[in-house]
Amino acid sequence: MAMATATPAAQNEQQEKGGLEYVYLSGLGNSLSSEAVAGTLPRGQNSPLVCPLGLYAEQLSGTPFTAPRARNLRTWLYRIKPSVTHEPFHPRRPAHPRLIGDFDRTTTDTVATPTQLRWRPADVPPHHPPLDFIDGLYTVCGAGSSFLRHGYAIHMYAANKSMDGCAFCNADGDFLIVPQQGKLLITTECGKLLVPPGEIVVIPQGFRFAVDLPDGPSRGYVSEIFGTHFQLPDLGPIGANGLASARDFLSPTAWFEQVHRPGYTIVQKYGGELFTATQDFSPFNVVAWHGNYVPYKYDLSKFCPFNTVLFDHADPSVNTVLTAPTDKPGVALLDFVIFPPRWLVAENTFRPPYYHRNCMSEFMGLIYGIYEAKADGFLPGGASLHSCMTPHGPDTKTYEATISRPDANEPSRLSGTLAFMFESALIPRVCQWALDSPSRDLDYYQCWIGLKSHFSHDNGGATSEEPCRKH
Repeated sequence: MAMATATPAAQNEQQEKGGLEYVYLSGLGNSLSSEAVAGTLPRGQNSPLVCPLGLYAEQLSGTPFTAPRARNLRTWLYRIKPSVTHEPFHPRRPAHPRLIGDFDRTTTDTVATPTQLRWRPADVPPHHPPLDFIDGLYTVCGAGSSFLRHGYAIHMYAANKSMDGCAFCNADGDFLIVPQQGKLLITTECGKLLVPPGEIVVIPQGFRFAVDLPDGPSRGYVSEIFGTHFQLPDLGPIGANGLASARDFLSPTAWFEQVHRPGYTIVQKYGGELFTATQDFSPFNVVAWHGNYVPYKYDLSKFCPFNTVLFDHADPSVNTVLTAPTDKPGVALLDFVIFPPRWLVAENTFRPPYYHRNCMSEFMGLIYGIYEAKADGFLPGGASLHSCMTPHGPDTKTYEATISRPDANEPSRLSGTLAFMFESALIPRVCQWALDSPSRDLDYYQCWIGLKSHFSHDNGGATSEEPCRKH
């Protein structure tokens, strides 16, 4: 693939948002290059005897060396000091008991339950206790194992302070972060990314990063995948265009700091546990880089949805932004699906999502607004989980309001809402503390209890007083 540089489109987008200091490279899956100091990228080879300006060459591999070329991911980093220069790792103390990387049934941290689950938004403490992104991160559910390189975890976070004097590195998998409240300013080894609510960011496995909170307290959602990486879904009959466009994904440009930082801490997540090592310099000392394994962000408002134009509600898979595939065609380890503002025009159709039992498991979150299938109780910053073959669908209020609308066949625009779903073929186990959380809505099931029978056939059929009998 061709080398890419910052495009005018990427720069103009930042001017519109007032973020002139953040210039990005556009394109997902491209081989990109960036240098903060001109002439620091080696020419004609990756690892010369002496790199320009005396930098160290270091490769970060996201796939095995022998992965097929089309799926091989790696980036070369040219840094002031190599990342190997640190003290030994030790278990972080105190431990972080609410981070899980292994969802085995023999553990006591997680349990299996087919019950529909919902949580209210978690409160973000304004000041105390101080929680940065690492300390504010907690696992809700997941499946598989980071050790076996297959599975996923779903976390949420609530943070009230920026990371100071430390960087986070996830050795277990990729993070897909969905801020719901408060911007994130994420410094990575490839540069900086400013991510407000309404955008997402993917930090691939192995990258060191730090999260600052320019707007103050922040909360949101995180999905983590083990053993694979996110990619754009195939479009099939849709054709060449639509859904998320590769050019709208933005990666950072090179940025570095050359400062003496005694006691700087690297926090490494490994097997679901946290370990720390100290060094005397910032890990963000990469002056130049090139490759196709980089962090990236995406503005969800740029998603181009496809929709029903005659009858019946489309399957939610048509709204997939990113997918992490398995080796079975069409079966996802994890899909990231959104439900954005759009026109509804289907005729003689129940337009909200239909009642459903699914072999996939669905974790939903709400960034803002009201979700079209839940008139009450599902709040921005909250979440719900409907596991494999557990029935779910619109609540009573939504159903009754929809079928009684006099203009049900008129076009209408769904606006002021943005919901999303993490969907997986693997059955999740739920963390015990999530089940015991005071944020859990123990009355969630009651949103369907009011659904009544509208059956009107009365010619010889059974009634509630006279059960049907075979003769």
